[in-house]
Amino acid sequence: MYSIIEQGGIQFKATPGETIRVPLIDASEGSEVTIDRVLLASDDGALKIGTPLVEGATVTAKVVGHIKDRKILVIKRKRRKDYRRKNGHRQAYTRLQIVSISM
Repeated sequence: MYSIIEQGGIQFKATPGETIRVPLIDASEGSEVTIDRVLLASDDGALKIGTPLVEGATVTAKVVGHIKDRKILVIKRKRRKDYRRKNGHRQAYTRLQIVSISM
């Protein structure tokens, strides 16, 4: 059993018991979230494809924690002009553990 879900404009494959990393969700650690943007759902050979979403299908997940990705450095420079700018960015993510998939 698995499903393809959309969260934050990105598609993920969700399998019960699996942990995935999605863009930051405003939910506290330990709480459960319900994702209703299910694009595809499969259950032992029975495949349901949404147009664009599967009607009535939901994925329940538990928030394991919030993490940040590694730092990305952005450096701007213009030669011979003594112009330099250095900027860093760390993207925030939420780790979700898939609890169940209902079709």
